[in-house]
Amino acid sequence: MYLAEILALCAAICIAMSSMLVSELRGRLPLLDLARLQMGAAFFMTAAASLAVGGWRTIGLWQLGFLAVSSLFGIIIASTTYFAAIYTAGPRTTALLFSLTAPFAVLFGYLFLGETIDGQQGAGIACVLLGILLAIGARGTAKSKGTERISWLGIVLGVVTALGQALGSLAARPAMAAGAEPFTAMAVRSGIAALFFLLLMAVPHPAVKPAAQIGKRPLSLAVGSAFFGVGLGMSLLMAALAHGSVGIVSTLSSMTPVVILPMIWARTGAVPPPLAWLGAALAVAGTALISL
Repeated sequence: MYLAEILALCAAICIAMSSMLVSELRGRLPLLDLARLQMGAAFFMTAAASLAVGGWRTIGLWQLGFLAVSSLFGIIIASTTYFAAIYTAGPRTTALLFSLTAPFAVLFGYLFLGETIDGQQGAGIACVLLGILLAIGARGTAKSKGTERISWLGIVLGVVTALGQALGSLAARPAMAAGAEPFTAMAVRSGIAALFFLLLMAVPHPAVKPAAQIGKRPLSLAVGSAFFGVGLGMSLLMAALAHGSVGIVSTLSSMTPVVILPMIWARTGAVPPPLAWLGAALAVAGTALISL
């Protein structure tokens, strides 16, 4: 009865777990190496799952076009800036900024689809923005264990991530509504991204040159983050969208900023400040007002 709701909540938990694993790679694995490993691992995981359930029969040629556009914005661009935001601003701030996906989706509907923004949605956008400002402001400049310093570059990267994710979700929606199997859709999206990052290695520039050697621990963390994030988390989200209301699914899957706080607490031993909890709750409440 509540399949879509359960899938959406599980997606939020998986994405939070993936963020925590990515944060462990800060200073251990270059950004583009992480992207290559993530996308490659995600493609093999989701492609294998798709073969097991016979999902490739659910994809038509026209759907591939929408999924390719979704991959460009939602994975190639958004995933890269997402990893970079975690590296520079930390998982908590990145998860909060990811809440901007819902306001961006409303804005795109207004600009390109002729949709209106009612009072409830306006209040939701205000809640999201206020929640982000409160939570980021709560970080301050303390040097206590587990405290993340404010990184304006990380904030910009997080905003770009939310923007790309909103565009990617909008592009994928027609394909999913037409019956595309979630693991297969994710395999197409991650496969296109994996191919892009592999071809990028041919560019003769030191910034895209792969690391000479990757240790076992960074490799296991990268694959683990791919499993929980792109492989399992995003597939659960797509499955939820295929079975339930977009508004409810969007709201429940946006619980990541709240879910990640006890994870950070357990990992660092530092209790997040009250304003961090309040800000995360406001961001989720704002998403609910926008989506429902």
